[in-house]
Amino acid sequence: MDESRKTAARLLSADTFGRTCPSRKVLDQVTSRWGTLVLAVLVTGPHRFAAIRDEVGGISEKMLSQTLKQLVRAGLADRSVDASVPPQVTYTLTEMGTDLATPLYQLVRWVGLHNGELEAAQRQYDARTG
Repeated sequence: MDESRKTAARLLSADTFGRTCPSRKVLDQVTSRWGTLVLAVLVTGPHRFAAIRDEVGGISEKMLSQTLKQLVRAGLADRSVDASVPPQVTYTLTEMGTDLATPLYQLVRWVGLHNGELEAAQRQYDARTG
């Protein structure tokens, strides 16, 4: 087993699978549809709220606001307010968020590369199960 798999196995064997493990909340936020997409937008640089909303098709303003609050609370994103009129709020990734961007990018890339196969598997399953 290579070193990264050993590390993953060690971390997962701690208490990540436990119902009360605090890391599960952050894992849920990061791997949610909206969390992943918002992080993927922020990896390209600072964005204002409206720009993120425009890039992430289908996200409501309420859900975007909740997602950004969760990412800021988790230490993955920063929120800065320019005291102009009206105030301009900008979101950026923190160092930890930037560190997360590499494996996140790999996940998004993998899904993109295998999208056709995944859709075909779903069609085959649906055809078998009626």
